[in-house]
Amino acid sequence: MALAAHELTEIEQALAAPDAAPQIFSNLRQRFPHLAWIRCDASDVTEVPYRSFAVFDLHLLDSADHCAAITDDPACATGIVLAKRVASS
Repeated sequence: MALAAHELTEIEQALAAPDAAPQIFSNLRQRFPHLAWIRCDASDVTEVPYRSFAVFDLHLLDSADHCAAITDDPACATGIVLAKRVASS
């Protein structure tokens, strides 16, 4: 099932919240179970993020074909990749 515009807005609002970490991944996964969810370190993803937040980069995942790929088109997105950035000291 594709990502709806209002769902993307809700996800972005949750990630923008000052207390987004540490439970945000599990909370969003429970809230949007029809989407594929991947959590990784930001250094594991070479593509430019769809959006960046204080702790996470948000990438959109298109898994409609045989191979999943990062997309910048929300209409094609069937999942989310949350890439956690390392806090700079």
